Amino acid sequence: MSDELRENIATLERQSLVLEPDSSQRNELSKAVQSFAENFLESLEEGDAYQTFDSVRGYFKLKSSPVSTEDMLDELRKGMLDHGLNPASGGHLGYIPGGGLFASACGDFLAAITNQYAGISYGGPGAVRIENELIRWLCDLMSYPSTAHGNLTSGGSIANLIAIVTARESKAIKSSQISKTCIYLSSQVHHCVHKAIRIAGLAEARLRIVPLDGHFRMDAGALEEMLHHDITSGLRPFLVVASAGTTDTGAIDPLDRIADLAGEHGLWFHVDAAYGGFFRHCQLSHPDFGKVSAAFAGIEKSDSVVVDPHKGLFLPYGLGAVLIKDMASMYRAHYYRAAYMQDSLGVTEEWSPADLSPELTKHFRGLRLWLPLKMYGFEPFLAALDEKLLLCRYFFREVRNLGFETGPFPDLSVCIYRYVPADRDANAFNELLVREIVKHGRVFVSSTTIDEIFWIRIAILSFRTHIRLIDEYLFLLKDYVHRLLA
Repeated sequence: MSDELRENIATLERQSLVLEPDSSQRNELSKAVQSFAENFLESLEEGDAYQTFDSVRGYFKLKSSPVSTEDMLDELRKGMLDHGLNPASGGHLGYIPGGGLFASACGDFLAAITNQYAGISYGGPGAVRIENELIRWLCDLMSYPSTAHGNLTSGGSIANLIAIVTARESKAIKSSQISKTCIYLSSQVHHCVHKAIRIAGLAEARLRIVPLDGHFRMDAGALEEMLHHDITSGLRPFLVVASAGTTDTGAIDPLDRIADLAGEHGLWFHVDAAYGGFFRHCQLSHPDFGKVSAAFAGIEKSDSVVVDPHKGLFLPYGLGAVLIKDMASMYRAHYYRAAYMQDSLGVTEEWSPADLSPELTKHFRGLRLWLPLKMYGFEPFLAALDEKLLLCRYFFREVRNLGFETGPFPDLSVCIYRYVPADRDANAFNELLVREIVKHGRVFVSSTTIDEIFWIRIAILSFRTHIRLIDEYLFLLKDYVHRLLA
């Protein structure tokens, strides 16, 4: 019986060895994948940012029998790359683009090949050390104290959730108190904050939507009045969420004034700087607040802040960060220990990411940031960010010269604009204009509606977006307005 058992095991081993290709097989696959990647990257300069499609349901069905590498990659090209948005394109001017650094892809490759565990320092001390060093670096960028820490997340949504759960823990908000607890935010806050509030068990809290000023920034004077009213009404102000770069318009709320109000009334002050945070180190001037960096004054006073390297540092999707000053509350909110993990208890040299977030198993996502920073330093990233600021200002000037109405002078690299025809509904006209531009495909733009006004958005953040492409887009706008008015 034992011999038969061993034979069965040996047979299954031979069958499974296809999962462990030899050197020549690895080289063959690597060459095919590298060729696929090179062809894709070479196509970006002149390729479209968007391709219209009806359906992709005919692709990607899994079958019991394997297919060739050539057929597999061909299916990826036809079913994935030939449909919808190309987020790697410099023509991605909608939503908040990033781009996808090649060096980051190499970091992901190494992370996946080595399969390092970045959740608990006992299992992956080097990986955890790298991620904690990145957190320390990010804290320094935001002028957070040495006692602050945080977590590398999949993006701003989870990062904001971690911050809000930590705030709840820090302020000891109990279920019986939620109905009299107040949370303050503007209508321009990212929708993931609303999701985080619900998931954190705070859906029954009183949400106070603070009015905006003429630049779509939170009105700090209105916030102060709302705080006084709620306090005198016997309610409990708990949390204020400000934005440093809103998605709709790129606006930066008056962080310093909000921080002072939060400190005066004992609120947790959270800043969602997922999009805008890295612009803090740009030195270009702005008509409203001098240097752009000056608009971020007060961010260092916040209790927590979110930044997304897959936005402002141009990384591939899947890397956000939350930074928090109150480490004790962050730990209390997320720590849990299972019996099978008792061997790790004696390793205390590094904070373990699993103790500071909902994630236990996590991809070693820090390598996609660490590797390009080691290779290039920080200066090229700042140069690219300055370029995007100037490109947005250039577009703002030129689109006005074409006869478009614009929103306020852009705080960062998002601009809203619309064409107002003399003889037809402006909202309907601009909606049609967006559809035609997207259908053309060379660039991808998006839209938003603020106070029932339909605006077109341009969000310039991809490191592959340069002035030649902005000029192409301006030409397209002029051409399509002429066509639609004819």
